[in-house]
Amino acid sequence: MTTMAPQRPRPTSVAVRATRFGAAVASPRPSAPAALVPLYEVPSVASDLYDEIADCPACDLARTRTQTVPGSGPLPCDLMFIGEGPGQREDELGLPFVGRSGQFLDELLASIGRSRRDVYVTNVVKCRPPGNRDPEPSEMAACRGFLDRQIEMAQPKVVATLGRFSMARWFPGERISAIHGQPRTLDGVTVIPMYHPAAALRNGSLRAVMMQDFARINELLKAAS
Repeated sequence: MTTMAPQRPRPTSVAVRATRFGAAVASPRPSAPAALVPLYEVPSVASDLYDEIADCPACDLARTRTQTVPGSGPLPCDLMFIGEGPGQREDELGLPFVGRSGQFLDELLASIGRSRRDVYVTNVVKCRPPGNRDPEPSEMAACRGFLDRQIEMAQPKVVATLGRFSMARWFPGERISAIHGQPRTLDGVTVIPMYHPAAALRNGSLRAVMMQDFARINELLKAAS
């Protein structure tokens, strides 16, 4: 079992609420639905990293964020998802993918027999870009070291990129419309590029496309074992 530790107290952090199955559980903001409470568990291996992210002043997003959004889920884990950046709801709660995109991600995970409790989810930037604009290159560069360490801690067998900004880390210059659902093994890790769930919310025809791409994940995990 992955040992979990609370985030250390800080202005935008959450405090220890209880102990559950031997894991310290951080107390969510009052507006967090009960179903999200388990996602506040912090892997002990990432406790210091999450503190560093919370205190990071490396780009202008530090001036406008409500909370940092480092990630959620166990470390290590076999399956890791990397999105683009937090939205308004994520900025309010300090968790990734908890708005409408997160609801669709939950649906996609359920379709392959997984849940948010057993996958690791993060973004290329850990603070919300104002107005949900695209993250800028300087902002992604400021967070790159954090993401590098998260990938190292996760030791995933499969990484699913959600959207073009996380895809560009492994597939520079490629178009997501051309390569989505087509995995490649890079640096010993299977990486499968996928549309961002928000794209499927804007374009309903992409829902079936994402379902089909997600259906490949279990066979990729089996092949990587």
